[in-house]
Amino acid sequence: MITIENLSISYGKEKRVIDALELTISEGTINGIVGLNGAGKTTLLNAMYGLKSIETGGIKWNGEKLTKKAASYLVTEPYFYSNITGNEYLSLFKNNHFDTKKWDELFLLPLDQIIDEYSTGMKKKLAILGVIKQDKPIFILDEPFNGLDIETCRIIRSILLGMKKKNKTIIITSHVIETLTNLCDYIHYLEGGKIKYSKEKNEFKEFERELFENLENKSIKLITELLN
Repeated sequence: MITIENLSISYGKEKRVIDALELTISEGTINGIVGLNGAGKTTLLNAMYGLKSIETGGIKWNGEKLTKKAASYLVTEPYFYSNITGNEYLSLFKNNHFDTKKWDELFLLPLDQIIDEYSTGMKKKLAILGVIKQDKPIFILDEPFNGLDIETCRIIRSILLGMKKKNKTIIITSHVIETLTNLCDYIHYLEGGKIKYSKEKNEFKEFERELFENLENKSIKLITELLN
């Protein structure tokens, strides 16, 4: 279980992005983090992986501080060293049970080719392979479906569901709400630096309807004025 208690994070002295946030994530579940741009989703994930300093509070896994030993992290825009091949990148992660050739039957990557020559989608798929190869208990995925074609998105969805069956805990963000409602066990809505509410799968349809209605109502008056 991941427990986040009284978590606060700021950029500078005045801009608090995460404000006394509380969240509990059960083991072996897929959890979506949603919110508007600037809500703090990536900041929260960075903090979970230890890439962002915490002002107050803490993030624990099974009662101990969450560290990189327990989690792997897919950032929105993966970084790769120059002039290395896909195979060389994957060799950075040690896992004797990982069959690279077999996995690449799903992703169809030119692993002997220099990564600099990859498309955006190919780079994302390679980064996802690296996360899978690490085989850690917790997967933190920031916008994993960005830049991927429909077929690959379905493949990733199937892989994540399979990982859940292996009792992996998955935290995922996506700007496409339908992606999360079709995949997650829980969705947590981040607003004003806090988790405003969490919804279970049987509440997703109502959550989606209310969310879109609220967003549309915020802007409908101005849109009407502009189009008249």
